[in-house]
Amino acid sequence: MADIELSCGLPPGPQFADHAVLAEELGYTRVWIFGSSSLWEDPFVHLALAAVRTRRIGLATAVLIPDERSLMAMASSIATIARLSDNRFRACFGTGHTARMTLGQPPLRLDALFDYVAALRKLLAGETTLVDGRAARMLHGPGLAAPRPLDVPLWLSVLGPRGNRRAPEVADGTIGPPHPTLPTATMVTGTVLAADETPDSPRVLEAVGPWRVVSAHTVYAVGGADAVDALPGGRDWRTDLESRVPEGQRHLLAFEGHVTHLAPRDVDLLGRSGTGGPALGELVGDPDTIRRGIGRLAKAGFREVMYNPSGPDIAGELRTFAAAHHH
Repeated sequence: MADIELSCGLPPGPQFADHAVLAEELGYTRVWIFGSSSLWEDPFVHLALAAVRTRRIGLATAVLIPDERSLMAMASSIATIARLSDNRFRACFGTGHTARMTLGQPPLRLDALFDYVAALRKLLAGETTLVDGRAARMLHGPGLAAPRPLDVPLWLSVLGPRGNRRAPEVADGTIGPPHPTLPTATMVTGTVLAADETPDSPRVLEAVGPWRVVSAHTVYAVGGADAVDALPGGRDWRTDLESRVPEGQRHLLAFEGHVTHLAPRDVDLLGRSGTGGPALGELVGDPDTIRRGIGRLAKAGFREVMYNPSGPDIAGELRTFAAAHHH
């Protein structure tokens, strides 16, 4: 296998720490935790629980949203996880594409993201910076937090060319297309087929389905009715959603079950040509197919693959995917 790290990504919820322990046992390099407050529990609480129950595996966020936590609260939270994990923590930030759209808001502007991370980097270094126009510095005394400077890598999720080009201004790495100078991780979904399964077997559709319908969620939020109607099955999906809530509240249902489970209207999209693939790479096949897929990503320049399992058996998905990779 080419030189590439296999990590996993999971939502913050009741089983996160258990799955982090399992991922460590299975040899995953890192476990990333999702971060949309309108969809899941607080990521830092679950990172803390995972940090004290693991010893080797890295911990990371995918992703933190600047406007969900003030600069000083973010710095203090990051310092806490860095101490609890013995510096196994990586903090990755984004403009909040999903997190903001679930609130009916557009993603943050790139300038706001970069300014926030630049100021945060100064705080973690023990320097003084401006917060809301006033001088601010981490004042945590001896014994109340790890001493500054805090060595926590700060990454950015930058999928577009402008953000990718600017990433070295503030970032130690990226999630997105392969970066020419920074290490880059990429997100994938998928499942390992058993000998008697095909890609459209019921178990397989249940396992990958929550990611396969992401396109409908995001297309509706960004492009509206006409855009989602252009997807096979999109008009029926939209009609069902719009019949349930008034116009000003439809963004509340557009992301129902996002990447974790399927709403009934989502089930109807599965198997429809054109909505059968997720917004990110999907690896479905026997162990050899999985290994070849990861190898292609390594050759494309990615340093790390973040596997995002879904469906009813996350532990089982983690086991079979790790076995395919390490075989």
